[in-house]
Amino acid sequence: TKHVIRNIPWTTAKEFTVERGQQQIEELISTWDIHESWLHHAEFLEEEELKDSKRYHYRACWGIPTRRKPIPRATASIYFVIVISKFKPDTIPVEVFYRLESSRLIRRPEQCQFREKWLQDIIENKIVYIERL
Repeated sequence: TKHVIRNIPWTTAKEFTVERGQQQIEELISTWDIHESWLHHAEFLEEEELKDSKRYHYRACWGIPTRRKPIPRATASIYFVIVISKFKPDTIPVEVFYRLESSRLIRRPEQCQFREKWLQDIIENKIVYIERL
């Protein structure tokens, strides 16, 4: 089946704040086709100053709590980076990237639709690893 890539209109560099970045990450997450049993918590991690840009790092931590296990056995994190160029006009939208905790592949929301299976795979792999210990 073909996945429709859903994205949101990102704020401009001029209007960006750490809080606005977190709100927009939540907006993006709301476009993902994920079962309602998944819960997440998103947080700002740090600001990084580079020669050509400022990068704002966020994390969304996912799990499926249940009545019997309100604290999930394992969680999966998605790391987001919002990039503001120091050379481009501040009237253009910020750039956004994300990656899964288990991967070095960097994805762009406008180029790749998020898949719930990625979260499931991370958690299943962690549980297998925990059970082997």
